[in-house]
Amino acid sequence: MPDQSSITSTEFLAKATAAARAAAHIFPEYAACEAALESAWGGSTLAVRANNLFGQKQAHPPAGPSLQLETREFLHGQWVMVPAAWMMFDDWTHCFRERMALLHELARAYPHYGAALAASSGEQFVREVSASWSTDPQRAGKVLSVYQRHFAQGAPQQRLA
Repeated sequence: MPDQSSITSTEFLAKATAAARAAAHIFPEYAACEAALESAWGGSTLAVRANNLFGQKQAHPPAGPSLQLETREFLHGQWVMVPAAWMMFDDWTHCFRERMALLHELARAYPHYGAALAASSGEQFVREVSASWSTDPQRAGKVLSVYQRHFAQGAPQQRLA
């Protein structure tokens, strides 16, 4: 497995965007920015050891191999460490593909996911998915900041159907 700590943020986003496109993610550039935030630019233990760029937890019962690690969660107004079982993926494309499948699977239980999947813009997608994906109340703003720094100079990113 290549060492992600030696790649630049631009290289990470290019690789993540390509993987998101290959997985038919509806907003690949925005998804790449989410992955950058969630995985510490591909350098987190979870990303390195499990190709898990989004912090996807293992289903119960487990759907495949898992990695046991603690995670930092914002619960009851404070950050705490809690144990978790994390999904393992063959590669980044597999991770993006499974992430989209999970959003579709959970859209009825988590209305923000349904709204994200119906979004007409990448910004709307990020705001909706962030409302349920993470316990970090600042997640959407952080993701959109990554997008502004790295993609905003170009043309608006179109939804992939």
